[in-house]
Amino acid sequence: MNKKTTDTREKILSTAEQLIYQNGIHATGMNLLVKTSGVARKSIYRYFATKDDVAAAALNERDERWMHWFRTESDKGDTPQDRILNMFTVLRGWFESEGFRGCAFINTAGEVGNPDDPVRQIAKLHKQKLLDYTLELTEQLNIGQPVALARQLLILLEGAITMSYVMGDCSAADSAKDVAKILLEQASS
Repeated sequence: MNKKTTDTREKILSTAEQLIYQNGIHATGMNLLVKTSGVARKSIYRYFATKDDVAAAALNERDERWMHWFRTESDKGDTPQDRILNMFTVLRGWFESEGFRGCAFINTAGEVGNPDDPVRQIAKLHKQKLLDYTLELTEQLNIGQPVALARQLLILLEGAITMSYVMGDCSAADSAKDVAKILLEQASS
């Protein structure tokens, strides 16, 4: 692919991701994508066969970027325990950022009824990556049940994201962090 091709494709995906995060998949039609991106409908269809293909590609891009950002920021802690607790600090910063609208993957998965739909599969993969990262950290703690702790921490992470968005309460990350401290203490004893 040449530079122009890559730039056009990236512009389509970037715009689609923003629109989907802002409005949802169903409210993001091709007319809005054309108008907002400035890319002709014919050009969009040159890269993607359907709107669903655009949405799936945009969500895959978001997954890669979000996970890289989250890991990089969380990994700034010195110890595995620090990195685990730092996940909640990182979430708090995200919750306070302009345009925060909750988790794009939870939001879009909720719009799709079929569990085999590509959007649901992408959301599931994203959550699996988050669990895998959490498990990677809990396995470094030298505790008896790292899988159980990773699953509990994932519930706290997801709950904090949902509560922050639905209730408009950024301190949900702090509350989840307090519970995570208790779980870490229990796992270490």
